Amino acid sequence: MAYTIEEIVSIVAGRIIASSENGEPLYIQKLSVDSRRIIFPGVSLFFAISGDRRDGHDFIRDAFDRGVRAFIISDAEKIRLLDLPSACVALVGDTVEALQKLAAHHRRRFPVLKVAGVTGSNGKTVVKEWLFQLLNAAGKSVVRSPKSYNSQIGVPLSVWEIDGSEEWGIFEAGISTTGEMEKLTPVIDCQYGIFTMLGDAHAAGFAGQEQKLKEKLRLFKHTPTIFYCKDDPLVHRVISEQYAHRRLVCWSSSENADLKVENIHSEGTRTRIETIFRDQKLAPLIIPFTDAASVQNAILCRLFMLDVFGASSDPAMFEKLEPVAMRLELKTGVRGCLIVNDAYNSDLTSLTIALDFARCQSAGKPLAVILSDVLQSGVQPITLYAEIGRLLVEKGVDRIVGIGLQIPVLKNYLPDYVRQSYYPDTERLLSAINRGETFSNEIVLLKGARAFTFERLAERLSFKNHTAALEINLTALTHNLQVFKKLILPGVKMMVMVKASAYGNGADEIARLLEFQKVDYLSVAYSDEGAQLREAGVRLPIMVLNPEAAAFDKMVQYDLEPEIYSVGLLRRWLDFDGRSPSHKIHLKLDTGMRRLGFEAGDLAALLPLLSKELKVASIFSHQAASEAPEHDVFTRFQAASFMEMYEPIANALGYRPLRHILNSGGIARFPEFQFDMVRLGIGLYGIAAHAKASTPLVAALAFKAAISQIKLVKTGETVGYGRRWTAKTHTRIATISAGYADGLPRAAGNERFSVGLHGKRVPIVGNVCMDMCMIDLTDVPEAVEGEEVEIFGLRVPVQELATACETIPYEIFTGVSERVKRVYFEE
Repeated sequence: MAYTIEEIVSIVAGRIIASSENGEPLYIQKLSVDSRRIIFPGVSLFFAISGDRRDGHDFIRDAFDRGVRAFIISDAEKIRLLDLPSACVALVGDTVEALQKLAAHHRRRFPVLKVAGVTGSNGKTVVKEWLFQLLNAAGKSVVRSPKSYNSQIGVPLSVWEIDGSEEWGIFEAGISTTGEMEKLTPVIDCQYGIFTMLGDAHAAGFAGQEQKLKEKLRLFKHTPTIFYCKDDPLVHRVISEQYAHRRLVCWSSSENADLKVENIHSEGTRTRIETIFRDQKLAPLIIPFTDAASVQNAILCRLFMLDVFGASSDPAMFEKLEPVAMRLELKTGVRGCLIVNDAYNSDLTSLTIALDFARCQSAGKPLAVILSDVLQSGVQPITLYAEIGRLLVEKGVDRIVGIGLQIPVLKNYLPDYVRQSYYPDTERLLSAINRGETFSNEIVLLKGARAFTFERLAERLSFKNHTAALEINLTALTHNLQVFKKLILPGVKMMVMVKASAYGNGADEIARLLEFQKVDYLSVAYSDEGAQLREAGVRLPIMVLNPEAAAFDKMVQYDLEPEIYSVGLLRRWLDFDGRSPSHKIHLKLDTGMRRLGFEAGDLAALLPLLSKELKVASIFSHQAASEAPEHDVFTRFQAASFMEMYEPIANALGYRPLRHILNSGGIARFPEFQFDMVRLGIGLYGIAAHAKASTPLVAALAFKAAISQIKLVKTGETVGYGRRWTAKTHTRIATISAGYADGLPRAAGNERFSVGLHGKRVPIVGNVCMDMCMIDLTDVPEAVEGEEVEIFGLRVPVQELATACETIPYEIFTGVSERVKRVYFEE
């Protein structure tokens, strides 16, 4: 469904300040808030949204260069209309509010659409996706939020996807502070309200749990029917008091309710749920999950289906519920490939997200997509695959491998230069791979519905190495980056350290993410690291911290910028680059670290060598203890010394290079020393030495292993080399697939450190071996072979492992062996 730009401007109460010169109507079908993720620019409208650290107005030219010709802005002074010839530009007071107004108007055009709104602290996306699966299985066409699009921006973008062909809409809404839900209520305008559960998420934005609950429930301001679990006393009290005049439908495992849960029994990978619905005993509900959250989410979905469609609704549909993939994974593949694994339903939005992720990490490799039939879309195949074809071309896909009976229709919508092959099922493709259908030096995106079992393809195409894995959460890295960006003052640039292979996490992948997030500078330790990034396609400026004069030619070849830290090294640079240098350098000052750098006593020899012809990009120093309050006097002394040395150097140069002295620990603690740029390092991975950020950092790394074998050790028997641990009673001992050669320090053994398993901490017993170690399963009798163990990550802070081994997180991170596979994922 299309709107003219004039219609949209009227809806959002805007004012056109520039219009197309040809006078032809401009029709809008797509909305965009990110210039990097524009799908179909010719029919897209770009909203320039201003955030805490990023202003959409700064990316209008990027969107224009991609082909967008319609823009909604809120600050006319931030753009040059002359740079946007033939574009239509409309001015509004608030672009987020305008986006919400437009979506609310669009929603009102479909009054017969049945809409369910889902909110709560946890489980929103799972409940939404499972209801989508259940409704589709019942023959209903559904539009729903893609992935977890539940924010002030995500909700209107989701609702915009309504095109009138659907019977149902399911949209989730999340908030982080007061007043936000009021803005989303008219956008979703739901007839059915579903409250999942009340948890601790986003607690910082509210005075308490009750206020948070009441704010979330504002989504149901005009909703006739509300579904919830009455076992939470606070939830039940607030809903029953404030919404007593509504139709309240609830479930409970302990009290009378519309759906009474009598028994829950888990065995293997399945759970059997026995229930009574309004005095009628139902056939047992079987779900293919055993965790408590999935059980609760399934019961809530069952309550909804029973109330809306009656007791005759098919419970067998629940046995086919698919797990909700909440992350995109990047793994090393065979034959030089990179594998992006995404089993999420292949709607256009999620496919776009996956393609953007693959392109961001492609390192210049050709992009191949293995795509299954798109099931449960509610759209006619011809229309659906025409859109998918346009999307694949727009995103520069080089090769498509289709799996299914419908997908060959894509042939009609792809140009000849896109390599194509089609197979009726996954088994046929696997057979073809065994016969010689190869993937080589490509980035391969796997995008398939659950029924096509693409996990077999992922297994076949992934490089087989150690079962231990280091998981790198790119979403958490982005979150942490934004936390620090909010801490720096306007105009201050950001340099991020990616030395030592980005602290052991893969410099290429991390650097490409940072470039996508538009940081200003990268820094490496040696020229070889910088050259590797250039060969991986990274274009950001790169500073080299430990340059060798013998590598000056390589640095010039790869456009790397050396740190110059002594008079002797500067003279050698001048001899190399001439008295009219053309390449940028950085001057390092020693203000108390007593490592590399010019000292105050070096100025007499340094200043005569300086001139405005010398291209000094920055002058910087390194603080020794910016994270430690007991050394704040020394930290301030270093900053003062830095400025005392900076001024005569700048005067000798005749210009003022960028100044930077702060590392992760000092960014929040000393805003007065942020100067022109700051350097982010360990903080990117969620390690903080401060508590001033209003938004907490998130652990971005998780080191995991698997249980290889479980044995019963009898009382008095010993475990491991040196017989250092003796069983005091009969004990189940598990061997896990990580040892000191993998990065688990030997010092962690003999109960000095405990790994995570089933939500509990399990001690390492005996000495850590080279390739494995043993753990005591006394507190987790349910553990079985093959299960995952967390060495450090979200539940086991890396700081605890570092403390147990009398070291620091830096050493733990950089010590994870290269043989441990890296798995990159985006939530």
